[in-house]
Amino acid sequence: MSGRLQGRSLCAVTDLSKEEFLRLVDLAGELRTAKRAGTEGHALEGRNIALLFEKASTRTRAAFEVGAHDQGAHVTYLGPGDTHFGDTETVADTARVLGRMFDGIEFRGFAQSTVEGLAAHAGVPVWNGLTDQWHPTQMLADVRTMLDHSDRPVEEIRCCYVGDGRNNTANSLLVTGALLGMDIRVAAPDELQPSDDLRRMATGLAGSSGARVTVSSDPATAVAGADFIYTDVWLSMGEPDSAWDERIRLLRPFQVDKVLLDATGNPDVKFLHCLPACHTPDTTTGHRILERYGLSAMEVTDDVFESPASVVFDQAENRMHTIKALMVATMAD
Repeated sequence: MSGRLQGRSLCAVTDLSKEEFLRLVDLAGELRTAKRAGTEGHALEGRNIALLFEKASTRTRAAFEVGAHDQGAHVTYLGPGDTHFGDTETVADTARVLGRMFDGIEFRGFAQSTVEGLAAHAGVPVWNGLTDQWHPTQMLADVRTMLDHSDRPVEEIRCCYVGDGRNNTANSLLVTGALLGMDIRVAAPDELQPSDDLRRMATGLAGSSGARVTVSSDPATAVAGADFIYTDVWLSMGEPDSAWDERIRLLRPFQVDKVLLDATGNPDVKFLHCLPACHTPDTTTGHRILERYGLSAMEVTDDVFESPASVVFDQAENRMHTIKALMVATMAD
């Protein structure tokens, strides 16, 4: 199989070159085709994988578990409270213990320093399933989805993220687009735009890749001509409910609705979201937001989320195929 990265960890998007990133995306397509055809092999037979979670998960856990089982590996889920990790045992000690027992370790949690510490001490591949700063496995799925729904090479794809421009998804998308040479844009209020350090990183990568990097406070202008509009929740895991008042005040003009889709001027524009999405009051959070603020949707309206433009469930499925590709590329013989 193509895309081998034997023994490598993935803590941030910048751990990969453009060529390595795209080889993983291609490998994901090969594995997806094989799974659907019933011809998938067991490249990870006999491997054992630890899934170390500080934060709750649907797609990340399911993608790692199903992807590992499909390839013949075994997984052990270690959730909050299941280990001494971070309480009575250091990151380095936990890494050295798990690295003696497992062939690969996934981490989903808060601090970026934690996943980097695991990678430094485990002696086996460590994969970042999400931290407060980066979400690299999501980016593999996102690019796989964009290529699936575009007839252009990656360098010609125009993607605009709209919403909170400081969160892990926005950070990762801006840097990924810059790495790959895309036309990558972030539309966010001034108070929620990417940090200066992140912009410098993206600009530096763009200097090598030829990417077009734009940060704007005008969503209608930012999405003009876009092939994909991407958004995420307005309040991330771990942030207090008390932040809702200010976040809604800032982000209501950045809600992705039919008007914003039309502002692209592209009748084939597609909508992306890493999920979960607050597009209806039919959840505990959605109901609370409706009662408190009178809003039936937050970052995306239901008519966009459920429209033909929405490819969010292709995107969610691609978490499994791209994560499987990552495990195969870094662990298979």
